[in-house]
Amino acid sequence: MWSRKELKNRAKDILRKTYWRALVVSIVIAITGGNDAWSGGGNGRSNYKDFKNHTYSNFHYSDFIDWHFILVFASIFLIVSVLILAFRIFVGYSLEVGGKRFFTQASQYGDDRICLGFGFNGENYKGIVKTMLVTNIFIFLWTLLLIIPGIIKAYAYRMVPYILSDNPNIGTEEAIALSNKMTMGHKWDMFVLDLSFIGWYILGSLLCGIGVFFVMPYSNATNAELYLVLRRNALENNWCSRRDLLLDDANNTW
Repeated sequence: MWSRKELKNRAKDILRKTYWRALVVSIVIAITGGNDAWSGGGNGRSNYKDFKNHTYSNFHYSDFIDWHFILVFASIFLIVSVLILAFRIFVGYSLEVGGKRFFTQASQYGDDRICLGFGFNGENYKGIVKTMLVTNIFIFLWTLLLIIPGIIKAYAYRMVPYILSDNPNIGTEEAIALSNKMTMGHKWDMFVLDLSFIGWYILGSLLCGIGVFFVMPYSNATNAELYLVLRRNALENNWCSRRDLLLDDANNTW
């Protein structure tokens, strides 16, 4: 079993030695869309709804619709969306996994200097992109059913990038199945752990939002500590072997 206090204290100890490097890595993870903590999308949907209603109202009472403008706007929006999605898939996934590796390596006092490039090395890249893509498609499909099942599955699959940071070629089914087992019985506690950072993020947002970036290393380091605890549990329960995760005797699985 684990406690929030234990994980956070351990994270603070690690950050005292690695904070500035951790800050850079956290910013990279955030830019690529790989933050662990979930955030509601209500404001975005509400703004879209207001925009749609406003636009509909204008068109309803208008005698002329500039279809050319609409077509150009829609085309630009589609192109930008495709480019962002492509960046997330072909660059973001590997950087995210490399970022997770940085925090787990830092916790185990391993070599964390080249972790961001880890996901782009040889066969690592293919395995990471495939597994992360399938995982996110599954989460998306569950979210289409209802928001709550999507959130639950997001927590169930949260350990996938951490697992890939140990062994990028463990296999898609194996990584997802192992993450499911690791998080079984822990999802609510993980949710509460995320909630415990909300105060910090609110405080950080008061400085024009810049302060949020300084909170992210604390959150990322804590989640890395959580993975190490869940990984140890998985090894003790024979859900996986050290060979499955490419662990050697030098690795600390406290």
